[in-house]
Amino acid sequence: MNSYTEDSDRSSEPDGGKENDAPAEPARPPLRRPVSGRVLAGVAAGLARHFNVDVTIVRVAFAVLTVVGFTGLAWLGAFPLYLLGIPLYLTCWLLIPEAGSEHSIVGRLLTSWQHRQG
Repeated sequence: MNSYTEDSDRSSEPDGGKENDAPAEPARPPLRRPVSGRVLAGVAAGLARHFNVDVTIVRVAFAVLTVVGFTGLAWLGAFPLYLLGIPLYLTCWLLIPEAGSEHSIVGRLLTSWQHRQG
């Protein structure tokens, strides 16, 4: 029988048995469309800030998705290619709130509609 136990191993650690915590990663900023630094509606800038990538990468990704959507490449299978680029950008614009606001455009519309109904 082995006399080694996990508890005795923890008590011999220099920090008193507590697990060593890895340095905490900085929290991602909330997903918001910024007021400054945007070209159209701020979707690419907001996504870039949230995921900590260069805004050019996000803009190029939207451009590539748009071009692929308009070319209608059949080899991509049954995925409806018209649901790429521009509709994705418009959807993000409607669902991502602007900086300084708690609600997106759709959220404000739903809240307004609920108040009218009730």
